[in-house]
Amino acid sequence: MTHTMLRWWAAGCLALLGSVAAAQGTPVADPAVSPAAQAAPTAPAASAATLALPDANETNAQRAKTQPYNNAPFWRAVRESGQQSGISNLPGAEKGVLIQQFVQYPGSRFTTAGEAWREVRNRWIIPYGGALLLIVVVAIGLFFLAKGPIGVHAPDTDRKIERFTYFERAAHWSNAVAFVALAVSGVVMAFGKFFLLPVIGGTLFGWLAYALKNLHNFAGPVFAVSLVIVFFTFVRDNLPRKEDLLWLAKGGGLFNGAHVPSHRFNAGEKLIFWGGVFALGIVVVGSGLVLDKLIPGLAYTRGDMQIAHMIHAVATVLMMAMFLGHIYLGTIGMKGAYRAMRDGQVDAAWAREHHELWYDDIQAGKIPAQRTPSPTPAAGTQGAAVQS
Repeated sequence: MTHTMLRWWAAGCLALLGSVAAAQGTPVADPAVSPAAQAAPTAPAASAATLALPDANETNAQRAKTQPYNNAPFWRAVRESGQQSGISNLPGAEKGVLIQQFVQYPGSRFTTAGEAWREVRNRWIIPYGGALLLIVVVAIGLFFLAKGPIGVHAPDTDRKIERFTYFERAAHWSNAVAFVALAVSGVVMAFGKFFLLPVIGGTLFGWLAYALKNLHNFAGPVFAVSLVIVFFTFVRDNLPRKEDLLWLAKGGGLFNGAHVPSHRFNAGEKLIFWGGVFALGIVVVGSGLVLDKLIPGLAYTRGDMQIAHMIHAVATVLMMAMFLGHIYLGTIGMKGAYRAMRDGQVDAAWAREHHELWYDDIQAGKIPAQRTPSPTPAAGTQGAAVQS
């Protein structure tokens, strides 16, 4: 049995050497043929050297004649299909392109567009975006532990001032709920595989990510519409004023506890309004509508979606970082701030402590203390200034 296997192995080796030598044009001695027969001249046979050399511009059919089984033109066309699309009967844009063309996005190598997008996402957006959000959360936590909630030094007066009307609160809460839905679903889709997948497993994480992805797509248009309403509702009181420079110079008194007068919205709130709501809002909503394929006239190619995704991811991370500070101060960071947006009313002492210039305008009669008509207004109080 062993000798038989050795003979088979030797025969296989000779056959392999023979095929290699045939490809190189070198004869190989066959032990089954006598030396005299091997030395006898034979008729010249056609070899690979007699065939025409391949041309780089050949089609795949032509290459099959010059070099059979060499399909380099076919695979070259596949690789370069992003530069010159092939023929396809499928409807829609980019159906004749199998591999995208070579590009170089900021932070990526010069490679195919899909690979360049993957490098930007995995090397830059995910690690640095996640690090930014963690830094902001940790910084807020440390600030809260060190300073605690910002309160009011003077006792309540039981005299109420209307800070937000019903319409303003409805616009704000509609936008806030949509933002939270988008933020939570976006964080799970972008970072969930790092902190959630190991805990709940692949099956549950897959269902959760799928559900949140659909929630994200439907909450996006709601956020876009409510953001426009919020902008036009609060834009008048967020216009820059000269007193904002003093507030910025003193950091709003957040670190030294100094009282800095401000109008209805201080300079910090105005920065969030113009930077987060307006500037980043335009970028986030615009790129999100592209990803939802809601903007008419676009081809919605893979390249368009990849660029829109990178812009959307960067802008949303920056927006979330800014709004985390706003959410903190509007909930546990400042006493009375959440009640103002929940009920619409603040105490006169709170208004004088945090927005003194706004309070002074109310005292002077420039702004009514109650802008929403009451069903049973008390005599002498409707639209009157609050007495200090």
